[in-house]
Amino acid sequence: MLAIATAINQVGEPTMLAIMTAGAFFFGLSGGLSGAEAKLDPFGVIALGAAVGLSGGIIRDTMLGIPGVTILDWRVILAVVVAGVIAYFASHFLLHIHNSILYIEALGISLFCVIGTGISIQHHAGLVGSAILGTLTAVGGGIVRDIVLRRIPVLFREGFYGTPTLIGSIVVVIGHEIHQDTLWWYALAATICFIARILGMRYEVNLPAARFPVSRDESGTLP
Repeated sequence: MLAIATAINQVGEPTMLAIMTAGAFFFGLSGGLSGAEAKLDPFGVIALGAAVGLSGGIIRDTMLGIPGVTILDWRVILAVVVAGVIAYFASHFLLHIHNSILYIEALGISLFCVIGTGISIQHHAGLVGSAILGTLTAVGGGIVRDIVLRRIPVLFREGFYGTPTLIGSIVVVIGHEIHQDTLWWYALAATICFIARILGMRYEVNLPAARFPVSRDESGTLP
């Protein structure tokens, strides 16, 4: 019984793949719903969902200098395609749920910050580098989505979008340092990230925005 519990608690390759697949699905669903909201056709919805679900991992693997074997695993690709199909056919229902895209995306960033940091640690990116790459894994898909839809990325507009992912990544790094590379510690990090993001949305917690300079005429006086 103890051996079974220990095996479940270990974060091995199957567990990492499962977390990545789940994260890709939620990100793909949020990206697909964003495409449906923008009135894209079926191909556009599925393609955007796939881009959102895969791009964060591709960015991470590129910066680590490793082949994108895991993020391009057929199960991960199937997950984002299925998510895109669901987004297209169920968009009428899902988009009527208040902030559905943001809640689904919160699940995605929570899982991706954990898996991104874990993979970076495994490939010796260092503690700081792993936390940064974990954050990039989580926010990369959202940046790609917003660029494709021609809007300012939410990362640069909402302070509590990138911040929770960085917090979750740091928790994973701390766990590695205290030899807690376990499934339960990963779950703790993802939960902290998710709760921080939801609370940020609920109470509209943001970092201070830059103030637009007041225009002046040629004489230097205010209009």
